[in-house]
Amino acid sequence: MNSAKRSTSTRWLNALGIVAAISAVAAVAWKNSQPAIGSVLIHLSYNSTQELFGDLNPKFVKTYERNSGIHVAVNQSDASNNADVVTFAMPSEVNELQRKGLIAEGWAGRLPGHSQPYTSTVVFVVRKGNPKAIHDWPDLVRKDVTVVTPDPRSSGNGKLSVLAAWGSVVRRGGSDASALAYLRQLYAHVPVPDAKARGAKETFSEDKVGDVLLTWENQALIERADSRGEYEIVYPPVSILAEPAVAWVDSAVARHHTEASAKAYLQYLFTAPAQEIIAKDGYRPVDAAVLAKYSKQFPAMNLFPVTAVAKDWDDASEKFFAAGGIFDQVRPVPVPPVSLAVAAPNRPI
Repeated sequence: MNSAKRSTSTRWLNALGIVAAISAVAAVAWKNSQPAIGSVLIHLSYNSTQELFGDLNPKFVKTYERNSGIHVAVNQSDASNNADVVTFAMPSEVNELQRKGLIAEGWAGRLPGHSQPYTSTVVFVVRKGNPKAIHDWPDLVRKDVTVVTPDPRSSGNGKLSVLAAWGSVVRRGGSDASALAYLRQLYAHVPVPDAKARGAKETFSEDKVGDVLLTWENQALIERADSRGEYEIVYPPVSILAEPAVAWVDSAVARHHTEASAKAYLQYLFTAPAQEIIAKDGYRPVDAAVLAKYSKQFPAMNLFPVTAVAKDWDDASEKFFAAGGIFDQVRPVPVPPVSLAVAAPNRPI
């Protein structure tokens, strides 16, 4: 090869080398600019919080990625035994996982405010104009009133409705015997309790069953907004202080290597931006400044603590909802009919 050809070839090789080097540097720079691939957090929550965490999750993902450079997805679930974090209607439900060895003792002290990022209560939703003039708990047991509320055996909303109804009696000086009599009257006005709060909402709003719906305050606000004036909220003079609780599941985050993101996820719920979303979605924020900002949305109420009806949330769960407890006395579990084929297998049918 003559010198001219060798010179041209060398120049091309050098140029290709420069291009390759530039491309390699650009590829490294691009890779370094991308968020690290993180993990998936599985969040087990109760039925009524779907809208809330649908709004919170994308905000957390962006915040966490901005602060850590790691992208984490959050998958919402209402039926998972593999959850990294849990959000339950009552602290007793978290304690149940702790007793099973899935969550560490002292979990409530790992986050602010006993791991309760918001509170709520049980209120009444009535139809336009409140035709049955329902204003207080005693109004629910009048002859002409039908009540819709979910089953406390399967719903946190249902459990809180029972506790609120019981407390509405004893908080005003009534005895346990009179509270039990009132509960029996109340549930005689409930045709067939739905399994979950969402089902009760659909029964009331879509199937047009019932005169009053007992529900979470946030669900009542959604129901009123969506109805375009067809429904109204009645705030009874007294109701229960609901204290939903959150925790990361120690056994799961260790198995999934998600402890850092799970902790960050729950800590995010206590930040001012998250508290704003919580308030907008109808839950009472624990941040005093945010709560004051939304005071018109959350009228002052006489909200009694769980200690008005039991020693604590665990005691309330056992006292009211364990087998043979108060609710079983109010509404016994129906015994399925025995099949003739089983009872008398040799008898022709």
